[in-house]
Amino acid sequence: MRELSLHILDIVQNSISAKADTITVEISEDIDADELKITVSDNGCGMDEETLARVNGTFATSRTTRKIGMGIALFRAAAELSDGYLTLESKKGEGTVTTAVFRHSSIDRMPLGDISGTMMLLSAKAQDFDLIYRHIWRGNEFVFSTKDIKEVIEDTPIDSPEVLNYIHDYIHENLNELFGGERDEIS
Repeated sequence: MRELSLHILDIVQNSISAKADTITVEISEDIDADELKITVSDNGCGMDEETLARVNGTFATSRTTRKIGMGIALFRAAAELSDGYLTLESKKGEGTVTTAVFRHSSIDRMPLGDISGTMMLLSAKAQDFDLIYRHIWRGNEFVFSTKDIKEVIEDTPIDSPEVLNYIHDYIHENLNELFGGERDEIS
């Protein structure tokens, strides 16, 4: 994977598979501390200690369609490549929290990528769960929630093209405003 947004997509897919009804993606960029932190948390089925230990190992998967999983291992490698780390916490019946920390200025850190597009794609799947996306930049934050969107659109499906285009543009515009010209425009 060449962008962090693709790692986020993969981790959120794990949360969806774990039957979470609330999934939170938080991206915190602390320039002064030279840190980029991505946290994906859910209230899905969680994992027992044995499964958590196996998933923390290399290439573990619960899928029956293939014998190896690479999502967590690749996300961990991306973090470690930029002087960071990845932690995975989970409790059976309570959910899972995946946190990846990167040195923000590292030349080896992957770009964030098309986060607006990633959140739009995840929103399209959000009929049975609520997605919360929070982005913190220099102490200011932008928050997006599919729960809020669902209340506004009422009977219109969240995966309709009009709603998805709105979600993409809404996130895109608000991130550009959040960064206030200090960063290149977000995809």
